[in-house]
Amino acid sequence: MKYIEPHGHMVSRTTDDYERMALAGCVAICEPAFWAGFDRNSAQGFYDYFRQITEYEPKRAARFGLKHFSWLCINPKEAEDVQLADDVIALIPEFLNKPNVLGIGEIGLNKNSRNELLILEKHIQLAADHDQLVLVHTPHLEDKRKGTRLILDALKNHAKINPERVIIDHVEEHTIDLVLDQGFWAGMTLYPESKCSPHRAIDMLEQRQAEHIWMNSACDWGVSDPLAVPKTMLEMRKRGWSQESIQRVVFENPIAFMGQCEKFVL
Repeated sequence: MKYIEPHGHMVSRTTDDYERMALAGCVAICEPAFWAGFDRNSAQGFYDYFRQITEYEPKRAARFGLKHFSWLCINPKEAEDVQLADDVIALIPEFLNKPNVLGIGEIGLNKNSRNELLILEKHIQLAADHDQLVLVHTPHLEDKRKGTRLILDALKNHAKINPERVIIDHVEEHTIDLVLDQGFWAGMTLYPESKCSPHRAIDMLEQRQAEHIWMNSACDWGVSDPLAVPKTMLEMRKRGWSQESIQRVVFENPIAFMGQCEKFVL
């Protein structure tokens, strides 16, 4: 069964992971810009990173028959340094015409700080100015609900941002309704030790009838599993989901959202 990995940080993975994902039925991977395992201290470091995910990773993925797409930003984990963030944001327009760049992301909040919120608003303006899709990271905090509310307020305060073109990722039980009820898309991240387990994710899908939701593995620098999506697909079959319903979540929903960008072609 085919699926799309809509949020995977493949710079942190080996080529073996690309092969395993292809064997499991993955046809495309979308890589948001994020933390590289350490804090970078110059815009040049981000420039090289943007080249890596827009030029090098697509070639690595193609060796295994996989399409590779990317998103660009300075992530909220490194957004506390406002001058650095401004310098990085200034680099992004140069890359937006790359054939695999889908939009701005993953922007958002990490600790819900004033500086993070300022940089979030600047990213939103950048997306509006260039008519880009937006992918948003919600905090890894007990205060995820507060962070999600701050993010939604910042997005709704911008007249040019259409909720249908924004996905709020890492939702959990206490934030998914906030996101979907206001017209945004929601992403569920499947981690072995945090965020969503397969069973929790399936419960949320069933509650919301799988509308405007995708699942992803993130598969980043921490404890994570690049095969989390196909493993959850197996659990969905065990729970009685039809093949057509599973395909809707793991293949058709990502296409419906990312297909709003004309560059998302499989």
